Amino acid sequence: MQEIHTLCVYCGASSGRDSMFTEHARAFGAACAARGLGIAFGAGGIGLMGTVAEAALAGGGRVVGVIPRALESEIPATGLTELIVVDDMHARKRKMFELADAFVSLPGGLGTLDETVEMVTWRQLGLHDKPIVLANSGGYWDPLVSLFDHVVATGFAHGDAADLYTVAPSIQGVFDALGV
Repeated sequence: MQEIHTLCVYCGASSGRDSMFTEHARAFGAACAARGLGIAFGAGGIGLMGTVAEAALAGGGRVVGVIPRALESEIPATGLTELIVVDDMHARKRKMFELADAFVSLPGGLGTLDETVEMVTWRQLGLHDKPIVLANSGGYWDPLVSLFDHVVATGFAHGDAADLYTVAPSIQGVFDALGV
């Protein structure tokens, strides 16, 4: 496994209904900063995205936001190390991919789900071999893992599909999975 310096973090522009998600996002951002790990993310200043960025920046961390031009009027996080404006969502995904040595998915909505599944798919296709970790706060990702298992059980993916990602039961588990 290559050395990990920057994590691409996927997570919600909402905080969800359980304050545990916010607490875990804050702990994750602070832990990234404490470990000297940079963060590349979707630049949002709200929800879990904003919480992760704020905590990492408060700890002296390096945080790079990538935002599509069409979303520039939304509220980007403040105080970012760098804000990169790209043409569209596809360019955003590509840039975040290029910046990252690994991917971590915290709880989030459809965008988080889209980004997570895309990175798993890219890894399956051999387009990258970067680690992907699902931060399973409160069992959030259990339904997705069950769906992946169902896809394998019904013959639409090979049995080794579960080797494409790691499910971490805690924030500490994310760093353990990444060896950082």
